[in-house]
Amino acid sequence: MKLKILSSAIDDLYEARLFYERQGEGLGDYFFDSLFSDIDSLTLYGGMHAKFHGYHRMLSKRFPYAVYYSVQRKEFVLVQRVLDFRLFQCNFNTTET
Repeated sequence: MKLKILSSAIDDLYEARLFYERQGEGLGDYFFDSLFSDIDSLTLYGGMHAKFHGYHRMLSKRFPYAVYYSVQRKEFVLVQRVLDFRLFQCNFNTTET
């Protein structure tokens, strides 16, 4: 499947990257690389995760983040948001379609 990441998800990733970089030098890059690796796996495993509030939710392997996405016409994965799972377990808002 092809992969599309909405600007809302990119913004989430950049904000989290900055947060982790403030925690320790190089940690922001490690976060970014880890989450993109998780997101990239959706090209193979998209649609296999449980749905929550109408979106599939994949938990990151290394950080407490959840990737919310949908599968469009079984052709591509649309990543909606990437949220800190500790803060946004149930409440998130997507503004793009």
